[in-house]
Amino acid sequence: MDRKRSAAAAGQAWQIYAETLEPTAPGFWERVRAVPRMVKSVMRGQYKGLSFKTLGLLVLGVVYLISPIDAIPDVIPVAGIMDDTGLALWMLAVLVKSAGDFVSWERGGRPTVLVGEPVD
Repeated sequence: MDRKRSAAAAGQAWQIYAETLEPTAPGFWERVRAVPRMVKSVMRGQYKGLSFKTLGLLVLGVVYLISPIDAIPDVIPVAGIMDDTGLALWMLAVLVKSAGDFVSWERGGRPTVLVGEPVD
C-alpha cells in the first residue's frame, strides 16, 4: 500500500472516530462491544447492513496481518510497515463504522438494506 492510500485510510479512520464523539452517535466502546453481536446477526441473516463479502475481506485482512508472508516485507524499513498499517486502519474504520450502524439498527429495530439492494 502506498503513502497516499495509507494517508487516506488514516483520514477515514479519524473521520469515523470523530463520529463516535458525537452526542447522539454510539460511542467507540459501545461499538467495540457490538462487533460480536453484529457478526452473529450477519451470519444468521438478520442484519443486512454488512455484507458477507466485507466480512470475508475483514477475515482475510486478519489472516494477512498475522501471516509471516507479506506483499511488502517488513524488513523494508518504512514501506513494509505502511502496508500493514494501512490495512489495519482500513479494517478498524470498517468495523467501527459498521458497528455504529449496527447499534443504531438495534436501537431503532429497523432492518438495514445494503446500498444497491432492492427494498421489499
